[in-house]
Amino acid sequence: MRFLTGLCLWLWIPACFGADQRAGASKLWSLRPLTRPEVPAGSANPIDAFSERVFREKKLQPTGQAGKATLLRRVYFDLIGLPPTPADLDAFLRDDSSGAYEKVVDRLLRDPQHGVRFARHWMDVLRYADVDGGMAAEPGIYLWRDWLINALNRDTPYDEFVRAQIAGDLSAKPDDLFATGFLARAAHSVTDRQEDLAFSAVETISSAFMAMTTGCAKCHDHLFDPISQRDYYAMKALFDPLVLQKNTLATAGEIFAQARTLEAWEEKQKSIQARMDEITNPYYPALFEERLRHLPPEIALIYRKPKADRTAAERAMADNYEPTVTIDPRKFRDVMTPEETARYEAIRKGLTELKRDPPALPVFWSVRVGPERIGRKSHIYLGGDRTKPGEPVQPGFPFAPEGLKVEGDGRQVFLKWLTAPENPLFARVAVNRLWQWHFGQGLAATSSDFGSRGEAPSDPQLLDWLASEFIGRKYSMKAMHRLIVTSETYRRSSAASPSLLAANQAADPKNKYLWKYPLRRLEAEAVRDAILYAAGDLDLTVGGKSFRGEDIQERRGASTGRTGNYDERRNRRGIYLGRGQDSSMNMMPNFLEVFDAEDGQAPCPRRNHTVTAPQVLLMLNSELTREASKKLARRLRSATGGDPSAAVEEGYKIALNRSPSGAERDYAITYLSGGAERLEGFAWMLLNLTEFIFVK
Repeated sequence: MRFLTGLCLWLWIPACFGADQRAGASKLWSLRPLTRPEVPAGSANPIDAFSERVFREKKLQPTGQAGKATLLRRVYFDLIGLPPTPADLDAFLRDDSSGAYEKVVDRLLRDPQHGVRFARHWMDVLRYADVDGGMAAEPGIYLWRDWLINALNRDTPYDEFVRAQIAGDLSAKPDDLFATGFLARAAHSVTDRQEDLAFSAVETISSAFMAMTTGCAKCHDHLFDPISQRDYYAMKALFDPLVLQKNTLATAGEIFAQARTLEAWEEKQKSIQARMDEITNPYYPALFEERLRHLPPEIALIYRKPKADRTAAERAMADNYEPTVTIDPRKFRDVMTPEETARYEAIRKGLTELKRDPPALPVFWSVRVGPERIGRKSHIYLGGDRTKPGEPVQPGFPFAPEGLKVEGDGRQVFLKWLTAPENPLFARVAVNRLWQWHFGQGLAATSSDFGSRGEAPSDPQLLDWLASEFIGRKYSMKAMHRLIVTSETYRRSSAASPSLLAANQAADPKNKYLWKYPLRRLEAEAVRDAILYAAGDLDLTVGGKSFRGEDIQERRGASTGRTGNYDERRNRRGIYLGRGQDSSMNMMPNFLEVFDAEDGQAPCPRRNHTVTAPQVLLMLNSELTREASKKLARRLRSATGGDPSAAVEEGYKIALNRSPSGAERDYAITYLSGGAERLEGFAWMLLNLTEFIFVK
């Protein structure tokens, strides 16, 4: 891979940025040309060579390497989001070959669960949600998630990964259609009247792939970074021509059969309603008259008119009062006999169940260029108010090369610039995210803000070397994962002696230079997966619909039936646990909220990792933990024949991925000697140890 060097690199800045941006752009570290630093002499892995140089400069002493069991648990959770099995642990501990660890890494990178793990990270950044108010793409949005998982498992080059999501409708690859769920997800109606698709595209793309906070320029020029309001709306103009497109995912035979299915469903619905009407019709006139007496006289007169005789104004007024005159089932129950009520409710139950799952063919909402929008002018909106269009603006984007003409589909022009090896942002932002997902924090801590208000990288040379290496390896994300997790930096212990701790904390109290591996709490999904794994009850099927959290009840009184598109299996991996926002009900499962998961309303570059009392109470008392404890106890009893010593050994290996210490073994065996029923209490204890939800 060739890179611009020397004077040519510095000439790239004035070539790429307008005159009003050059001064500000040249001050940002993230926009300085990308060069490939020379690797310091020392370790075989360049990451370690850069780290050792920093240790010498800062007078830091790194910890030793983590124990084999600790390292295995760490890399399993890191690469696939699941713990190793006892058999995996035993095999690794027995393997004394020099490449034992690398073999594990390679196997995990090939595992289909790897894509599941890292898709979850990307879904935070790209604001995936199953439900978001009136989101038009809701019925098939899970297929975008499936695309993410498959793309990561195939090791789709990062530049292609980005292109597909921004312009998959122009791709020759059929499955890239599903990548455009990234764009379609933003529209809150089929017509996208509020232009949410274009607004979201600007702000999510710039934060996710450029680490720039362009959203600050929606209402006025950016206060801190060289991004003008015109830049913002020029980038929005790239996406203004896009409209939603509904794709029916069915064969011709299924489409033809669907008409007959709908007819049968409607006939059944009419039949049930007719049986209900037989019971309620005798009571209807009196109840209707009672409702009319509560209306203004002039409105009551309208309702007494036949509908065909009402004027347009009268029909509109009648519609406004429709909720008042509608007689709900409860009112009928108040006047019917007990026998009639029982019959009515039995029939009504069938109608409720019928409405709950109206037959429908699977659909996926993608995007396309709307012919009617080609050539339509885009405008700057004054104060960000779309009802106040200001000056017209041509398609473009922040930091575009001076004099660049955006012709045809502007997304292609933008993507050519964005993914170019010479673009200093593209690879830097990507490898910084990968680093963050392995260590909890990026080399630049503000992973979605490389502007003047963000934090500069702790080791700029290492970041630039990684970015250069990423380009050189043709944007292979798996290659970068392997490079990082096989480094000594990654394999360090998280424990340090008191003297080493005191000496290092004086120079680097926040462990910014990674002289030890950071202790990390598992994310919400990984905690839930670990609980179900310990119970032997985790469904590892890859792909498909989400499932509704145990504490999320179905929306009542909604004409559209369900909120969300759900599977019935609740023992699937946490990535499939439905989340989002809806005005009529809470859609975020309590488990996700308590453990700091986001609902997908806004891009989440980095989750909070709190440790709170509600988390403890949830683990102690939730139905999920109680049921898992019972199943883990049965699993231990089956595997060990009830032998206390063997059950303790197996229990620790399943839950904590290590053998118990001598003291732990003695305490547990003493407890279990109180009776076979205590095995469930032992299992519950293992799931509630602090160590269960942390990776060292």
